[in-house]
Amino acid sequence: MPDRDAVLLDDLQRLAFAYFVREADPATGLVADNSRRGAPCSIAAVGFALTAYPIGVERGWMTRGEALGRCLRAARFFAHGAQGEGPEAIGSRGFFYHFLRMDTRRRMWDCEVSTIDTALLLAGLLCAAAYFAGDGAEERELRELVDAIQRRVDWRHALDHRGRDGDAPALAHGWTPERGMIPHRYTGWTEALVMYALAIGSPTRSVPASSWLAATRAHAWLDHDGLDRLHAAPLFIHQYSHLWLDLEGVADGYLASRGSDFAENTRRATLAQSRYAARNPEGFVGYDAFTWGFTAGDGPGYFAGMRAGERVQFEGYYARGAPFGFDDGTINPWAVAASLPFAPELCMATLESMLRRHPQLLGRYGLVSGFNRSCGGHGWFSNRWFGLDNGPIVIAIENLRTGMPWTLMKSVPAIAAGLRAAGCRGGWLEAELLRRAG
Repeated sequence: MPDRDAVLLDDLQRLAFAYFVREADPATGLVADNSRRGAPCSIAAVGFALTAYPIGVERGWMTRGEALGRCLRAARFFAHGAQGEGPEAIGSRGFFYHFLRMDTRRRMWDCEVSTIDTALLLAGLLCAAAYFAGDGAEERELRELVDAIQRRVDWRHALDHRGRDGDAPALAHGWTPERGMIPHRYTGWTEALVMYALAIGSPTRSVPASSWLAATRAHAWLDHDGLDRLHAAPLFIHQYSHLWLDLEGVADGYLASRGSDFAENTRRATLAQSRYAARNPEGFVGYDAFTWGFTAGDGPGYFAGMRAGERVQFEGYYARGAPFGFDDGTINPWAVAASLPFAPELCMATLESMLRRHPQLLGRYGLVSGFNRSCGGHGWFSNRWFGLDNGPIVIAIENLRTGMPWTLMKSVPAIAAGLRAAGCRGGWLEAELLRRAG
């Protein structure tokens, strides 16, 4: 890797990592959803933080003792927090509320008990437990707490049977005490690969492997731009599970039948966004092959504007996507950094190009969440950062550089067990079987 690229990656990773140091509650390990004053904790952001802290140790940005302390406080909070339907509860049946207040540490708004956000939190906990594998009392306590949290998650309760006739039950998005199960299931090509692996591989309350098949039955295969792939327009759907799962060469039955694998599918989705921006079918300002990134992220706000005599509906924080997704001229640069392991040359060139033309994209915590050159006279640039943006930046860059998060997660029994039971083959799964046989 050229020295210039290494310096840029170090800067982006280090600044993004600082978010999880400064925006975390030192007593509980809860991490704010975003940098705006009064923002609640996002439990998924805690999962990203718990994966980032070991990276900070290896990079020399945090001592091992400080990282262990942060991970241990978070594990204690989630292990000992009340479960149930009362106002003091932080979750139910081993799952946790999507958002918690940073001050009172209780449920924020009327948010749901979230299956996917619990899975992302659990992935971070398991990654931290795999890193802190020493014999010291605190490292042992961390592993015991994480194991208890993992065993308590009642994945079977999250199965929703309200699919098509003949479908196996799939995992629901979550539920609330007031309204019960949310009437949406994780089917099709979603960010839930890591969740299904954890649920199927659970050591206590696992779901049947047929739930994976229920999800894949709704897959949409897209033949477009010479990049045939499982389609989802927002890029985060392709990226999130890859933060913890090394899926190079790994495919389930569906992808294998298409001659592809999970990592190749994400590479194609990344290339497709660059090609979409180069075509720029809506004629937004500033798009080109090296200015792209359509995913969940901050936007200029909910209002209607005019561009070239036509009405444009702008959005705030939103799940944008391309092609065939919502596009209001907003680009979320973190999506480029999170795709570095899959298309490193393109992503490095894109980051360098965007930062050269728009130095204001780099701030206190690294890449801002979004910008829109078509909004207002001089364009709009976000002034806040999100844990769900910065976490993927830190983790994806480390996977590109050393693969450490991937290596740690390969030692988690539930991951390998879940993927294999779901019919996934190839890559490190195959290599591990051969190693054991030899």
